[in-house]
Amino acid sequence: MSLWPAIEQAIAAAQGSAFLLARRQSAGGGCINEAWILEGEQGERWFLKLNAAHLLDMFEAEAHGLQELAKGGLRVPRPLAWGQAAGRAYLVLEYLPLGGRGDSVALGEGLARQHQVQAPRFGWHRDNTIGATPQPNAWLDDWIAFLRERRLGHQLALAAEQGYRGPLQERGARLLEELEEFFVGYTPQPALLHGDLWSGNVGYTREGEPVIFDPAVYYGDREADLAMTELFGGFPPQFYQAYRAVAPLDPGYAVRRELYNLYHILNHLNLFGSGYLHQAEAMIDRLLAELG
Repeated sequence: MSLWPAIEQAIAAAQGSAFLLARRQSAGGGCINEAWILEGEQGERWFLKLNAAHLLDMFEAEAHGLQELAKGGLRVPRPLAWGQAAGRAYLVLEYLPLGGRGDSVALGEGLARQHQVQAPRFGWHRDNTIGATPQPNAWLDDWIAFLRERRLGHQLALAAEQGYRGPLQERGARLLEELEEFFVGYTPQPALLHGDLWSGNVGYTREGEPVIFDPAVYYGDREADLAMTELFGGFPPQFYQAYRAVAPLDPGYAVRRELYNLYHILNHLNLFGSGYLHQAEAMIDRLLAELG
């Protein structure tokens, strides 16, 4: 079956009523997926992501991640259907018109409530992706071990495979050995994380309700989500004030913020190339300097 009839059938089966595609409009998409807004003959709308068929697991993980985030305090697009057709993988999501004036206080409070959703261990029941990079999430009881093995060590290993060796690997190995020093007097709890919380993955409905999307979900230290909001900017002071009013942060966050953002800069190095090498090395040097 060709792509569009297959998607019509998938939507109809998932929503429990007929769906006939009246029009489709390209939504541009980011650097990973092709995106469309679909409108049925009855005026119903859905948001569609498309990619190569072998990436269906990525879409399935995203759908499960959105379902997990729905347990928290923020609005997420409801996943409707996903599958393969005509050599493509697809994910159909609730269409939420965005572009309203943002309520950053509601965003901060909602994220704090989301982080109150916790699990017994760190990780998640399945792996997913951070951007297009595989993100391993196998459960561990110890956060430092999880950060060392599943996050920073994983990205450093990927960087080595791409030829980024020398100082990055030497200093990175030392940092991994000394991770415990950044957690003296602080014991993270496994909180429900968005996992890729930069401003491009946040929007507001026309009524001002905050919405988060494109997640890389797992249960980890809540500081990791907060740190990424500061990596590229775009979140106003009221957001942080609202978050801290509900869930105050440990003073050591000021240092650990760079530790958590190193993961994302290493991921950018692996995804986009050597333009991020100097930044990654400089972050590692600053973190090592904190150790004396």
